[in-house]
Amino acid sequence: MFDFLDLEQYDLFGAFWTTVQLTVFSAIGSLIWGTILAGMRVSPVPIMRSFGTAYVHIFRNTPLTLIIVFCSLGLYQTLGMTMFAEGNVDTIGFRLAVLGFIAYTSTFVCEALRSGINTVPVGQAEAARALGLSFTQVLRIVVLPQAFRSVVAPLANVLIALTKNTTVAAAISVAEAAALMRTMIENEANLIPIALLFAIGFIILTLPTGLLLGWLAKRVAVKR
Repeated sequence: MFDFLDLEQYDLFGAFWTTVQLTVFSAIGSLIWGTILAGMRVSPVPIMRSFGTAYVHIFRNTPLTLIIVFCSLGLYQTLGMTMFAEGNVDTIGFRLAVLGFIAYTSTFVCEALRSGINTVPVGQAEAARALGLSFTQVLRIVVLPQAFRSVVAPLANVLIALTKNTTVAAAISVAEAAALMRTMIENEANLIPIALLFAIGFIILTLPTGLLLGWLAKRVAVKR
């Protein structure tokens, strides 16, 4: 079926490699920022709790395309933020896309972690506080390790969604899979093989992730 396409003139591997890089860097940043947001949302400090709640509600309900385009038009073209890329437009676009994905995806990581935190018995946190541990120590030593074990499956779903959401980066001309697919559609007459090719590519990226993290979720699940 793919014989109709002249694949040699397209950097298919490079496009999907950019997609993988977008996913990995965005996933790491989202996990870090999402964990911090989750800590804020359960914090005893009202201002931190209010900030975490407002951030999650605002960014989770804002279209991802709008966030990504704002990163390009607002941060780069208007404010001149180059993300330390030394004027390389391709690198700037990539880093701005990662920033947008982190801002958006971290809200889902936060909510998944918050649900995991709510599964930890309150008595454990109270006992830790009675031993003299601070809120941060309780969260880091007692609560979060158990919360992470109980939300591996939801976090896997967030990661899979992030992988598919990287196609939005094409809106700011990041040379990932969706951008190449758009170019191929403009140049080729056979659209169905192109759609199948990229569908298979994303299945190859997401299916092993779902299976591996699904297996991991069963292995580390907290027995109650």
